[in-house]
Formats: sequence, C-alpha cells, structure tokens
Amino acid sequence: MTAATVDTVLRVGRGFPADEHAGIRGRLGRLDARLATFTAEQIELELSVKDRDRPEQRTVLQADIVGFPRLVATSTRADLDAALVEVRDDLIRQLTDMKSRSEPRNNRQLRGT
Repeated sequence: MTAATVDTVLRVGRGFPADEHAGIRGRLGRLDARLATFTAEQIELELSVKDRDRPEQRTVLQADIVGFPRLVATSTRADLDAALVEVRDDLIRQLTDMKSRSEPRNNRQLRGT
C-alpha cells in the first residue's frame, strides 16, 4: 500500500484543460504532508471549476476519505492561482481538524487505555 499524494489521488474535473494538470498538481503539492497519513486506496481528491473566467467562477476541491465524511473546500476568487491556494489551504485545515478530533488524546475513553 502506497501513501497518498496529490499525484496519486487527484482527479482533475471540469474546467481544466489537460495542459494545466501538471501545474495544478504542483500548486496543490503542500497537501502531500496531510495526505501521507492515508493510503492511496483510502482517499480520492477531485478538483473542479465552474464558470471559469467569469465573475461567478467557483473552484471546488473535494476529499472523499474512507470512514470519514466528505470534506469540501471552495473558493469564489476570480484569479485561478489564488483560488487553488485558497482551496488547498482550507482542505489542509479541514484535514488537520479531522485528524485531531479522531486522535486518542482528544478522546477520554481512549486516553485511559
């Protein structure tokens, strides 16, 4: 079983031409540290953008993790690079919060064992 990375688990959806995929993976690379606690089989990431290059542009990064509720990070920034950074950082925060809630030190019953 291999550790999850952006390269192994990211599915780039609507709104992104194929020639942008490598750059997108590079911008989201900071997620790798958080994803490494999961195997590639446990997690799926999907990135999409709706109404690209329009004032109502919406960038969405979803994480489906086995055994956990879906995590969704969104951005309405018009600048795509800024939107990617925003959804990346929000998903990092959500993953950190999720992991800290599930760790034994935050569960009185598990701390005693």
